[in-house]
Amino acid sequence: MIEFIILYYAGRNAIVVARDTSKLEMKQSRTKKALLALLIVVVVFVGISLLLSRNSNDDRAWGSWLDLVESNKIGVVSLEGELISSDDILRDIRKFQKKSSVRAIVIRINCPGGAVAPAQELYEEIKRTRRKKPVVASMQTIGTSAAYYVASSSDKIVCSAGTITGSIGVIMMLADLEKIVERVGVNVRVIKAGKYKDIGSMLRPMTEEEHTILQDFATQIHEQFIQDVAQARKGKIQEHELRAISDGRFFTGEKAKEIGLVDAMGNFYDAVKIASELAGVKGEPELIYPRKKWESYLELLAESTLNVIARVFSASKHVHSAVDLR
Repeated sequence: MIEFIILYYAGRNAIVVARDTSKLEMKQSRTKKALLALLIVVVVFVGISLLLSRNSNDDRAWGSWLDLVESNKIGVVSLEGELISSDDILRDIRKFQKKSSVRAIVIRINCPGGAVAPAQELYEEIKRTRRKKPVVASMQTIGTSAAYYVASSSDKIVCSAGTITGSIGVIMMLADLEKIVERVGVNVRVIKAGKYKDIGSMLRPMTEEEHTILQDFATQIHEQFIQDVAQARKGKIQEHELRAISDGRFFTGEKAKEIGLVDAMGNFYDAVKIASELAGVKGEPELIYPRKKWESYLELLAESTLNVIARVFSASKHVHSAVDLR
């Protein structure tokens, strides 16, 4: 096809050029045919599956087809070093939480503790995740204080006999540099609005009133810690037993299992096995780790397609079962 285009018109004279659009039309036609072929393949695949299910007297045909779309992926999230911020770990947990192809999550912990708020954020996010899929904590060398806080919210806690864990307590350390400042000869002037705005200052001694305020604060956080662990470990350790050991002391993994702070002895792959069993994963699980870049659109499209096909299979299976019961 030849397409004529008037570039501009000046007086009685018009400049006209011709453009051959046949190649463009051929490319568009090939694209349409490819998309149509892909659609036909999907439709035929679903049709054959439904036909086989109707001719089958048991669920073996369904099982073979569903095995093609069922996933055996286990997501692995790392909690390493002192816990100061929960942003990266929260993002990783939520990614795996939302991916239907991830059947369970293992939190790999090697952390001595950290800040209160990040631990509480992770605690709550793991609780929400457990409503959708199992979460198992695997503690390596150390998983104490805030790290144990996080681990307690999982379905199961796995560690080695020599793992250091526990240390349920709260600590605030404030240095008193008043005498050093005086010796150096530095004069610090503090201007404040609010009686306790400089509470905990290193430049002057702490008053008894200020000490009481900070002690009450630490006690309140400690109580939150105990209550959350008691709720998460309900049925595994009695609250009065938990309170008796929530004085900051730490334990070996072996002792922690004995008193109910952890569930099983084992390494990382033992934790993966437990997560697989909780999720009903068949065969060897595939371990996946958080990606540093966005997933490709092709992967998301493939996963969505498989999920749609699986739902069609399941819906059709329920229909045929109902018919058979009649």
